[in-house]
Amino acid sequence: MKNFKQNWILYLILGGLLIVAINKIIKSVNTPSKEIPIIITNDGWTAPSLFTDHLLEGEERSLVIYGEDLIANTSKYLGPNGSVAHITNGMNCQNCHLNAGKKKWGNNYGAVSSNYPKFRDRSGSIETVYKRVSDCMERSLNGSALDSNNREMKAMIAYIKWVGYEVPKDSTPKGTGIAPPTYIDRAASPEKGLLVYTAKCQSCHGANGEGVLAADKKSYTYPPLWGANSYNYGAGLFRLSRLAGYVRDNMPLNLSSHESPALTDEECWDVAAFVNSRPRPTKDLSSDWPNVSKKPIDHPFGPYTDGFNETQHKFGPFKPIIEARKKKQDIKIKKI
Repeated sequence: MKNFKQNWILYLILGGLLIVAINKIIKSVNTPSKEIPIIITNDGWTAPSLFTDHLLEGEERSLVIYGEDLIANTSKYLGPNGSVAHITNGMNCQNCHLNAGKKKWGNNYGAVSSNYPKFRDRSGSIETVYKRVSDCMERSLNGSALDSNNREMKAMIAYIKWVGYEVPKDSTPKGTGIAPPTYIDRAASPEKGLLVYTAKCQSCHGANGEGVLAADKKSYTYPPLWGANSYNYGAGLFRLSRLAGYVRDNMPLNLSSHESPALTDEECWDVAAFVNSRPRPTKDLSSDWPNVSKKPIDHPFGPYTDGFNETQHKFGPFKPIIEARKKKQDIKIKKI
């Protein structure tokens, strides 16, 4: 009887220790390491931090740090007075990709690495991250692309991949990309947009959209929105829905957010129409959209296959184009 009681007590103690051990294991599995930033939450994507990412070491870390500097201060290195090359218009990548491509809803890089390589209708080919960066340099920075083996290009790509390193393959988390404002039932008005620009944008970007040069005269504190030093016809922001969505979630800078936009949807469409109706550098787009039917509803240059003219594709209203394309697609599905 005595041995039975002793054994029972021993088993009870061992059982308690086993339960504690199992709880610790479960907790360790469900609780992420403090060294690894968890960037996918119910609120969407959040950028990682170099100071907590234990995966970056040596040359990889150096490339990512240099890449962030290049994105934030592109013109310092690659602009008209750049220290490495003179191949861009003086704007910085972060003039369009806020906070060096890390700002939620700020046209960030969160979903780039997870979605490339991928087929893109604009080129009619499978594109890599290198091709995507090159396009930005040639279009948004109205310049020339770097060779893929160039250290600056390697650094920018390393940084972009690191920004989205935890985003699952082929996914686009909430907070990445640009979403257009609600489509309005009329064409966007450059005339009304001028009034919005004068009241809400001119103080930073200038009466003539010329922007404000930084103290070093090598880059812009506030970028030019049109004119010789702005983005050209081939840039993503030259599409009205892209610029209007970017404005809604981010402009005026530090006064607007996705949750609390400073401008109404109509103001966003109108000011985008005004900005994109102003003169800017041209670009040969003859190789874009080899399958004409795949052009976006707001691609501002013909030809088209949907029966709508160039003016409507540029300024809207876009709902009739969307409905016509949907109806055409429905007919195709029924035939199949």
